[in-house]
Amino acid sequence: GQRGRGGRGGQGGGRGQGRQNMRFPVQNQPPAPLPGGAPPMQEANPVALLAQQLPSASPDQARMLLGEALYPLVDEIEPQAAAKITGMLLEMDQGEVLLLIEDAGALRAKVQEALTVLKAAAGEEGN
Repeated sequence: GQRGRGGRGGQGGGRGQGRQNMRFPVQNQPPAPLPGGAPPMQEANPVALLAQQLPSASPDQARMLLGEALYPLVDEIEPQAAAKITGMLLEMDQGEVLLLIEDAGALRAKVQEALTVLKAAAGEEGN
């Protein structure tokens, strides 16, 4: 099952609008421009960028920022379960999540861990 992960859908509930983007209810907002007018698509370190934004973000916003950075990376490794795994990884400490975004090897290991947990959970449910 999905223990302890519900009820925090943000604006509009965020549930039931297609399985693909369950945890990210921000469809049509452009990325927030950074103070100082820096272009949004910098080739700068995305982790440094996130680390700057997180302290001023609410917990829900921080989760969303991390999720938006993490999801495409997880999707490359495990497209079948990317949304679910991203949600699982977001339960970790923010600092750890930032490390995963930075370190592809660590991310791969965590995704494998999450898959193992998911498979075990699916086995318990008798699927």
